Amino acid sequence: MKRNVAARVIASGLSVVLAATMLTGCRFGFASDPDDPNETVEEQPIDTSVDTFTYDLSLSGTSITLLNSKAEIQVALEEMSAVFEEKSGVHVEVMPVTDGDSPYTKVVSLYNSGNPPALSILDTTDVIALAEEKAADLTAEPWTAEAEDYLTRVNGKVYSFPLCIEGRGLIYNKKVIEDALGETFDPESITTLDEFTELLDRLVEAGIEKPVSLAKEDWSLGAHHLQYVYETYDGTSEGAADVIDMIKNGKLDLESYDRMDQFLDMFDVLKEYNVAKGDPLGADYDEMAIDLADGKTAFWFNGNWAWPNLSEAGAENDDEYGFLPYFMNNDPEDFVNRQIQGSPSKQIMLDGQMASEKEQAAAKEFLNWIVYSEIGQQMLVKTCNVIPPFKNNPYEPADPLSRDIYEKVQAGEAFNSSAIVPNDHWSVLGAAMQKYLAGRSDREELIDTIQEYWDEQE
Repeated sequence: MKRNVAARVIASGLSVVLAATMLTGCRFGFASDPDDPNETVEEQPIDTSVDTFTYDLSLSGTSITLLNSKAEIQVALEEMSAVFEEKSGVHVEVMPVTDGDSPYTKVVSLYNSGNPPALSILDTTDVIALAEEKAADLTAEPWTAEAEDYLTRVNGKVYSFPLCIEGRGLIYNKKVIEDALGETFDPESITTLDEFTELLDRLVEAGIEKPVSLAKEDWSLGAHHLQYVYETYDGTSEGAADVIDMIKNGKLDLESYDRMDQFLDMFDVLKEYNVAKGDPLGADYDEMAIDLADGKTAFWFNGNWAWPNLSEAGAENDDEYGFLPYFMNNDPEDFVNRQIQGSPSKQIMLDGQMASEKEQAAAKEFLNWIVYSEIGQQMLVKTCNVIPPFKNNPYEPADPLSRDIYEKVQAGEAFNSSAIVPNDHWSVLGAAMQKYLAGRSDREELIDTIQEYWDEQE
């Protein structure tokens, strides 16, 4: 989740089965920070010569609105809607969520005003909170068969369309590592925290004084880092929900929970080798991309949405960047040491409360067009620059970070866990993590703060 970047992509699968009431009013998006919709990206050409999609001509002339909370693809969605209208006669107005606004608050206000959008791109938590009251049941839609591992279910029903896949881990610059060590680097050779630490020591000896970039932002610390505590419980979204419930209800003591200590063991290593160790809260996010591209560092904990920053820093699509897991212990067989985390962060919800039958039909056609038309498939990947969650989509992302995640998903090297947490989780606990990062609190105080946070949740 990076502010003011041009494009991000989403990684790996998620199947959430949670009661919507548990999360009503909460908002958390894995990569939902607003970006600059005016940023430009290099576009890949779209082949429109083949289009075997069957359009329902009776829907021609229908107009629907799509609320977009993923600002970096605003222009891309407008281009998609224009092509879809040219082909189908259905007009899709893409309405952006204003920078800094909550998608949940926005869509609720539109419902309260009696003018909700037919389609809304929302965070997974928002869908869960709104689904049974506001959304149309999409369980029987044909595209669900193409995205079985990426569906969000509420009480057994599908109320949303998974837009894309996004993931995170330790971004590495292969050339920097190889140039420093004078040998070929095999990412798969690193399978434990000790092996990763040994690699860092070797890089230090080779002249890279501090080989890790560690962002100070609360969303990075409180979401991307800390949520490993929940998401690595068993590597599933259901497991993440279970462990959060146990922490809230006092059934699991964080001080004795092995994943809590393991997470901090890894975080302490990143702290020690942090290029901004002398002033960790003064670290500049954009400089981290430059440092990694230029070889001042070899690793940057982040997600594949960081590629535009690296590209702006001089990285090229044919450079060898990729992801290492977030190593949490020394068991090479533990999935957390062999796989990266990924999940669909954005879902499209169809209004089932106020949209007319014809509007619903037009909205469903648009979703099916994205999945089944040759043009829609291309535009999802090439124009929106996202990783498709649909197994029938033959197109692969162009940038190396997204490509690495795509390949890991295909190879079963990504675990599909996503923790659904309250909307203030990353700000409250991100601040606690900042305090720990700066050395102003110890491990015990941090764990107590996290426990107190969950004790206050209903």
